[in-house]
Amino acid sequence: SLLLCAALLLAGCALGLRLGRGRGAADRGVLAWLCYDALVHFALEGPFVYLSFVGNVADSEGLIASLWKEYGKADARWLYFDPTIVSLEILTVVLDGSLALVLIYAIVKEKYYRHFIQITLCVCELYGGWMTFFPDWLMGSPNLNTDSWLYFGVYLVFFNSVWVLIPGLLLWQSWVELKKMFYKGTSSGKKFQ
Repeated sequence: SLLLCAALLLAGCALGLRLGRGRGAADRGVLAWLCYDALVHFALEGPFVYLSFVGNVADSEGLIASLWKEYGKADARWLYFDPTIVSLEILTVVLDGSLALVLIYAIVKEKYYRHFIQITLCVCELYGGWMTFFPDWLMGSPNLNTDSWLYFGVYLVFFNSVWVLIPGLLLWQSWVELKKMFYKGTSSGKKFQ
């Protein structure tokens, strides 16, 4: 499962860096992240949703099922049809995956709506992380394996922290860019309404 995640990371980075040719380092990094993010949503989480509707991950076979079975050792809700997790994953696949693609396009084509989409995607990612874990924490984490450094430290903390840290940084980037645009517009005598 870690090898598959690493392969998706390499593919996402390669695609993002290729799309970001001629752009600054920050945009190349953002594009690499977004390509990886979209791949995860469509290639990993999409099949999870499918497996959840045709049965459950615990009884499924195949590469993607084995990845989710491994993750299920860290968070048991991923093994069987948990309505909160499946609902969030449907939203994540459809909305977040699509927003990642729209944002990639907006960055590559330098569209005016880039930061609106970037903020929307980041808020969606943060909301998904919050709603995935906070309800379980409120109940004392009965589904989370906190005894193993691999399952707790790597699977739960590290992998999920990435989807908090990077959206947080991208929100900050959008804040800075919108602030620059505002001051540029007001200093040139244009009024924003």
